[in-house]
Amino acid sequence: MTTTHQLSADAVTLAYGDRTVVEQLSLDLAPGKITAIVGANGCGKSTLLRALARLLKPRDGRIVLDGAALASRNTKEVARTLGLLPQSPLAPEGIAVTDLVGRGRHPHQKLLARWTAHDYQAVADALEATGIADLADRSVDELSGGQRQRVWIAMALAQETDILLLDEPTTFLDVAHQMDVLDLLTDLNHSRGTTIVMVLHDLNLAARYADELVAVLDGRVHTLGAPADVVTSDLVRDVFGLECTVIPDPLTGKPLVLPEGRHHVR
Repeated sequence: MTTTHQLSADAVTLAYGDRTVVEQLSLDLAPGKITAIVGANGCGKSTLLRALARLLKPRDGRIVLDGAALASRNTKEVARTLGLLPQSPLAPEGIAVTDLVGRGRHPHQKLLARWTAHDYQAVADALEATGIADLADRSVDELSGGQRQRVWIAMALAQETDILLLDEPTTFLDVAHQMDVLDLLTDLNHSRGTTIVMVLHDLNLAARYADELVAVLDGRVHTLGAPADVVTSDLVRDVFGLECTVIPDPLTGKPLVLPEGRHHVR
């Protein structure tokens, strides 16, 4: 079942002190779809995601959830609708996998209230969905990078939000684990209808997995649309400053970027 929750940026300007990073940016995120935000380093991708998650207050404009300003919404209410997996999150030292995943249930619980059967089931389902049920009693400190990333995603799943924001969820993972994580998020989108919004640095992975791409350049939306419409050699040159050839991926038919570089192998 696809979520109907609508998250938007309405002419937002975002800044850190005197440095403006995003200026007058507007964006409507498609409910129930996978959207990837791409662009060169420093273009404002992660800053935009932080604002969408209410971690950064816009200097101007507003983030809107279901027609109301996100800043005006009750914190727990927002946390039941919108989840965030930041880049390189830190776990408390020595915490067990099941305890960390269980923290995803906090928005659904009243102060000092006991866990319900649904809370336990939500955690069990999240561990199973991410393939880490056998790691439940292990310390997060002992796990590999790929396993830890699955634990964080499980925590986000246990939160049972209809919108999930992820900041470069494949960072520091090898190719196999990158694919595992993105396959997992795709399964979540297909099975639960969860709206997935993620910042990705790999344009080819973004084109393969996303329904929509948002290409950001200098704090503004440069291009928005389906990967087949967005990913062209002109866009890659404009947004990333890279000469390339774009061909259909032989496995998926999605655009595949072949960078030219300065040294060509013939």
